[in-house]
Amino acid sequence: MNALLPFLDRWRLCALVAAAAMLAIAHAFETFGGLAPCTLCLRQREVYWTILGLSAGFMVLIRMPGGPRWRALTCWVLALAFLVGCGVAFYHAGAEWKFWPGPQGCAATGSTGVSAADMAAFLGGQKVRPPACDEAPWVFAGLSMAGWNAVISLGLAALSALAAIREQRKQ
Repeated sequence: MNALLPFLDRWRLCALVAAAAMLAIAHAFETFGGLAPCTLCLRQREVYWTILGLSAGFMVLIRMPGGPRWRALTCWVLALAFLVGCGVAFYHAGAEWKFWPGPQGCAATGSTGVSAADMAAFLGGQKVRPPACDEAPWVFAGLSMAGWNAVISLGLAALSALAAIREQRKQ
């Protein structure tokens, strides 16, 4: 636990870095791995973009006059935001493993947006198959990307809660 203390004391910065890292990883899978995001993948990214903005704003807020009193609350808000991300990722992973249906417009037979490469292929006469929310394009150790995102988001929510508790104890 003592090893976590420096991170918990600067949790808003750590949350910002974690959100940026998760976005970078998602974009790397897309750019270098050729894995186009489906609608639910993009929803998961939206949560991280929100966390990125919140954590940056919170870092400014706590440095304003009277701002330190908001330290614990900002960590609780980040915990809630990471829990939302966990929920979206869990829903996506469940749809991939056919535990429940995903959004209708994002099923393997549904239609979603297409990339420029897909459009070029389409214009060349090839059939275009957009990414589907109910198919896991990548699996590691039995979990899809959405599954790993759920686990990581849950861990980040727990760390946010620990940071909030630590901030409350300081007051």
